[in-house]
Amino acid sequence: MSEAATAPAVRATIGDSEFDRDTAVTRRSHGVYDIDLSAGWTIFNAVNGGYLLAVLGRALADALPHTDPFTISAHYLTASRPGPAVVRTDVVRTGRTLSTGQASLFQYDDEGREVERIRVLASYGDLDSLPDDVRTTAEPPAIPPMEHCFGPEDGPAPVPGSSAITDRLMLKLDPSTLGWALGQPSGKGEMRAWFGLADGRDHDPLSLLLAVDALPPTAFELGLKGWVPTVELTVHVRCRPAPGPLRVSITTRNLAGGFLEEDAEVWDSAGRLVAQSRQLARARLG
Repeated sequence: MSEAATAPAVRATIGDSEFDRDTAVTRRSHGVYDIDLSAGWTIFNAVNGGYLLAVLGRALADALPHTDPFTISAHYLTASRPGPAVVRTDVVRTGRTLSTGQASLFQYDDEGREVERIRVLASYGDLDSLPDDVRTTAEPPAIPPMEHCFGPEDGPAPVPGSSAITDRLMLKLDPSTLGWALGQPSGKGEMRAWFGLADGRDHDPLSLLLAVDALPPTAFELGLKGWVPTVELTVHVRCRPAPGPLRVSITTRNLAGGFLEEDAEVWDSAGRLVAQSRQLARARLG
């Protein structure tokens, strides 16, 4: 299937898409925002960590004088659920080129107690003001053309409600990282894919926060099964992405003591490295 064949008939635009609507926050008072976390970005009712990071990232973009995340680090304290939540932000420092803030997302548990779900510390700036010089040894991942890759629609029907997020993504996985789906994991801890939003919306800095955490876990290619909850995730946004699909490469080099790291690189259609991330996740052994 070609890229044109996978594109929606009517493309959503930045600011007017499902992703924008589902990450939109409503300012209640100074530094305090309300949101209804969408069930559309869940896996077995657990809200995706990249979606949550985009929610807090959007609140900080409103609270800070700069609008683009340069670096954002999140600690996932308890599992978030679809439904009402509140984000509280605090401006730590403002400067001419960078501003720093922190934010936390809270929900109520079954006993009516407020529980902190995720806490982030981030620095924001203006990506358009950065110089365009590039000195790097990094190279885009070698992924086959999109028509030679495979998405969720190419596999067996999923368990109902098991992965609502896949309906909102354009995901085409490199066949060489799909051994786990055939019961033959490679053991290499690698995952590579073409990535986009299903409604055709182009990418911006906030959607990059989703992209680093939207692929199947590398743990699958290490022969592990089940949920791989994120403990900590740090994302560096390097530049504003060009229109078109992204290439995402994620690698795990070390699993020890029941924890693994995932290093992600995100490349845009112009061949630029637009985001990098590292996360620590808990692996379900046995």
